[in-house]
Amino acid sequence: MNHKSKIEDMLLEMIQPKLTEIEERFSRGEGLNGEDVNTLLLKSQFNHINHLDLRLDEVVADVASLKTNFKQLETKFEVLETKFDALESRLDAKIDSLIAQFNEFKMELRLEIQMAIHKSMKWSIGLLAFIITFLKALEMLLAK
Repeated sequence: MNHKSKIEDMLLEMIQPKLTEIEERFSRGEGLNGEDVNTLLLKSQFNHINHLDLRLDEVVADVASLKTNFKQLETKFEVLETKFDALESRLDAKIDSLIAQFNEFKMELRLEIQMAIHKSMKWSIGLLAFIITFLKALEMLLAK
């Protein structure tokens, strides 16, 4: 995205001869005047701005990449959410089925226990009746 304008190019072309002159005088050990310093500062600022433009281009590219990565991550989370919803539905159905089976088992167990109690009571009452009848018959035989 580094788009230098024509004006920047023209300004750099205008100061380039002056920069060359300053470099030659400096290499000969001559001092710099205020205009020379200003020209060097201007060139330095152009370089700095160009460097910042490059860094800004990198940042923009990184942000675009992050947006793409975020969108992909968001899509993956949506897929995961859908899968979790399906899993939750299956687990709810399985739990409901297990509860129904447990309730059915509980009813069957209750019925079996009631039947066992009734059978036991019948035997107990029958045995009691037999013992009482036997004892009464024995008492009647012994009383004669």
